[in-house]
Amino acid sequence: MAKSAKSSSTSTSTSILTPRSWEFLKKYIDNPSPVGFETSGQKLWLDYLKPHVDSCFTDPYGTAVGIVNPDAPFKVVIEAHADEISWFVNYVNPEGLLYLKRNGGVDHQIAPGQRVFIHGKKGRVPAVFGWPAIHTRLANPDAKEPQPKVDSLFLDTGARNKKEIEELGVHIGAVVTYQDGYAELGYDYLIGRAFDNRIGGFMIAEVARLLRENKKKLPYGLYVVNAVQEEVGLRGAEMIARRLRPNIAIITDVTHDTTTPMINKAIEGEIACGKGPSLAFGPAVHNKLLAIVQETAATNELPVQMRAVSRSTGTDTDSFAYANDGCPSVLISIPLRYMHTTVEMLHKKDVEQTIRLMYETLLILTPKTNLSYL
Repeated sequence: MAKSAKSSSTSTSTSILTPRSWEFLKKYIDNPSPVGFETSGQKLWLDYLKPHVDSCFTDPYGTAVGIVNPDAPFKVVIEAHADEISWFVNYVNPEGLLYLKRNGGVDHQIAPGQRVFIHGKKGRVPAVFGWPAIHTRLANPDAKEPQPKVDSLFLDTGARNKKEIEELGVHIGAVVTYQDGYAELGYDYLIGRAFDNRIGGFMIAEVARLLRENKKKLPYGLYVVNAVQEEVGLRGAEMIARRLRPNIAIITDVTHDTTTPMINKAIEGEIACGKGPSLAFGPAVHNKLLAIVQETAATNELPVQMRAVSRSTGTDTDSFAYANDGCPSVLISIPLRYMHTTVEMLHKKDVEQTIRLMYETLLILTPKTNLSYL
């Protein structure tokens, strides 16, 4: 267990986030970063991070890493993933309508009526998910109400045939993202596309900023990692974990707010937006490292919500925990409503408290932190 320490950051009554922080978050969320095409988002993130780290690099598939104390032999990672769910253009019919394949776990049931951008050879092309009007669906009262399925959804760009589609620069394999972006609701709630998990990328960048601005000297190398391709199997984390060979990894991602209708708390646990970050028990989560994070939260009067996971966390935690010879890893999640929709929703208070928990934990860790089970 770590020794108790007095809080070393700003008071909980004072915001640790600056107007520039929120400006960056809005720009970052509104920028498309689909699986396999994260480049523009990674450039934005690195531009924001660079003043707060000593060096940085990207790996062959686009995972971005900022480093503090790059020559230190002991390595600690704080990590999030950068990619968002999306679609691929898969087929163009003779009338110029586009049929799609999933790129990550995109929810087909929310698609009808949504506006999208197709990222083609000539730039972004606006389009819509078409859907038959209710009048036509109800014309035959005995007909079964149609349900959206991946193979029945289509995009309409306004083109009338394949040739006009080609003239727009749209091609097979063009990636498609939703248009919806960042917005604020009442009572300090935020909504946006792809808070899963660019909110994580934002938070780890803010941790780096706070460390630099508060002139904190760490006794180890800190690797701030924004990984690609989590949404298709934790692939970016798998690659970078093997390359970095860290000694400790702190992963941040989103988890479900279970207080809304149609969610089974007996399965998902009880987690709510506005009540602090969530910590998880599970095979990939290192028990001693988790205890350190819990003690850090208690010392700094930061609320946490506990839950349990089964065989895996479903996050990049799994890739770091089981990489190389094993890496003690912990997952710090932020509650999120309506995951994998265009209106993912979270609370400002949780954002700040998650940042503070990571920050304070980093100040307690040392190369001599005892994480041995024996």
